[in-house]
Amino acid sequence: MSDGSSTPGPLAGLKVLELGQLIAGPFAGRMMADFGADVIKVEPPARDGQAGGDPLRKWRKLHPDDPSGTSLWWYVQGRNKRSMTLDLRLAAGQRIARELAARSDIVIENFRPGALEKWGLGYEALARENPGLVLVRLSGYGQSGPYRDRPGFGAIAESMGGLRYVTGFPDRPPVRPNLSIGDSLAALHGVIGALMALHHRRSTGRGQVVDVALYEAVFNMMESTLPEFDRYGLVRERTGSNLTGIVPSNTYPTGDGGHIVIGGNGDSIFKRLMHAIGRADLADDPALADNAGRAARVQEIDDAIAAWTGAHTLEEGLEAMAHAEVPSGRIYSAADMVNDPQYAARAMIERVSLPDGTPLAVPAVVPRFSATPGATRWVGPALGEHTEAVLRELGYDDAAIERLRAEQVV
Repeated sequence: MSDGSSTPGPLAGLKVLELGQLIAGPFAGRMMADFGADVIKVEPPARDGQAGGDPLRKWRKLHPDDPSGTSLWWYVQGRNKRSMTLDLRLAAGQRIARELAARSDIVIENFRPGALEKWGLGYEALARENPGLVLVRLSGYGQSGPYRDRPGFGAIAESMGGLRYVTGFPDRPPVRPNLSIGDSLAALHGVIGALMALHHRRSTGRGQVVDVALYEAVFNMMESTLPEFDRYGLVRERTGSNLTGIVPSNTYPTGDGGHIVIGGNGDSIFKRLMHAIGRADLADDPALADNAGRAARVQEIDDAIAAWTGAHTLEEGLEAMAHAEVPSGRIYSAADMVNDPQYAARAMIERVSLPDGTPLAVPAVVPRFSATPGATRWVGPALGEHTEAVLRELGYDDAAIERLRAEQVV
């Protein structure tokens, strides 16, 4: 585990109740848990032949030596959290959820809008017992509007929010990043919103609802696309590997079959880049002295750079760009990451032990703090591993816990 595992994180003392499953809500909970918050993750218990738990426990590649078939992703997404089982469809489960919310600073949920209210867990009900509660609600379209009740996943949010439209090559259909980026962006907005709401609570004593729509989190990343359309009627289109209107910034093929990413779009950087590739004529051309002039001649500039990179290996290109102080890099796979000295120097590849002792490389906690760093204190727990401990904290005795188990509430 991390060297900072014994250091309380900046969120130490914060109590978080995580409801919901899969990606957006649990990723927000994981960020808080990584930095010291006590996050209780509520998962459905196994019943009626169903395995129970967050479905992400079974997604993608599974741990081959685990008889229950736990996802390797789960060990990261669930790290530093306490897992308790609770059936929110039952009145007894809803009562326990309200008891937990009454002791929490933050509740995170990513059910379809209206689900919490149906279970008697809407904000008004929770805030009566805990006026300082912050409720983070993550959903496809938000808690209002004509699309409110539609099911919404990250893929749909990436499409509606505009990201898919500008991603890919102009002669091909839009493509997606091979990641659930819409969910992750929404989760980060949820964490930011929660911390802002807590800051507000310091002066007022009152909590509030943080309403995050997945498509709006993506839309928030869309830079100048909207004002450009409003002012000029310009719709930003797919342009492959370059960055519209920022020149040069592209991916160029190298002579040995590799690809090098070069960002030479600063005025002085552009001059250094052109001198490095032997094009002093372009470096000294007054029409290319600023980005507006370069954007008008993007194809000419890209062709010049590609001609040079195509005559050099990837390593030669990277060395030349580093010498000229031009931002550049290779395109990393997971294999490149684990062998890179920068990743190693920053301890970004962390080694943890799974419950059976198997070592596993996982991403380290970011961002970095100088005094109160986050840490991996434990990997994603077994389903319901902390149910009994949490119930005892609420005052339930052995007999009450056994009744809850018999009734399949937990």
